[in-house]
Amino acid sequence: MNKLLKQETHFAFGKNWLDYAQKIDEPRIAQAMKDLQRLNNGERLDGKTFLDIGCGSGLHALAAIRLGAKSVSCVDIDPDSVQATRNILAKFASETPAQVNIVSVFDMSPEKNGSYDVVYSWGVLHHTGDMYQAIRKAAALVAPGGIFMIALYKKTPFCGMWRVIKKHYTNSDSADQKWIMNFYLAVKHGYQRIRGIDYQSIIHDYAKNRGMNYYNDVHDWLGGYPYESISPKECTELFTGLGFSLVTVKIQPVSGSKGLFGSGCDEFTFIRKK
Repeated sequence: MNKLLKQETHFAFGKNWLDYAQKIDEPRIAQAMKDLQRLNNGERLDGKTFLDIGCGSGLHALAAIRLGAKSVSCVDIDPDSVQATRNILAKFASETPAQVNIVSVFDMSPEKNGSYDVVYSWGVLHHTGDMYQAIRKAAALVAPGGIFMIALYKKTPFCGMWRVIKKHYTNSDSADQKWIMNFYLAVKHGYQRIRGIDYQSIIHDYAKNRGMNYYNDVHDWLGGYPYESISPKECTELFTGLGFSLVTVKIQPVSGSKGLFGSGCDEFTFIRKK
């Protein structure tokens, strides 16, 4: 598929990340560092080379720098995401050199880009339009003995419905997107109230639990197109076939709605066999 066409048919994640990047502060950075260490069995990244595929706001590239990575490279197909990442690294890690470029994962290879001790791609490759090929391309960039930290949407019975909604949301103007978001939040919060869930507490504690902003994340979810999903079994089998072993996994629970209001990302860390 033509690389330019792939950019034009994607949701404008970068505008969302530019907005979110303005909210990044030390508590959010600390949470991102904690999340990276959890994925690395509690260890820091001292002396490691780190590649962030789909760098978004640049928060986790910054976290990698704070955790001692000796070099950080960031790629994204969205110019606004690249700009957001550059802004964040300039603000919080100006003395640490980092490569931040507009590059598609489909154009990357070990021959052109080298290999890395840590490859990180969080909630990204299921938005490429060809998730399985994107995973293969990204996995090839992991050095022998290196690790791949990846999050992918959990497969639910409502994935087909959400694919249609996301495509419509992506192709809507800002006024329509605002209406769709308000409708979605009203229905979801009504459902939570019926079930006795305090959604206000969820919103209040969201940054603490995710290092993100609740409303930026809702916009990201509604507009996340292209959209694919995968089961933990399918993901593990795919990586096993690519020469990896599972290190850690965090399976997101599906609420009683069975994915009606969305799906979280299952989180995996794989190690490439030497």
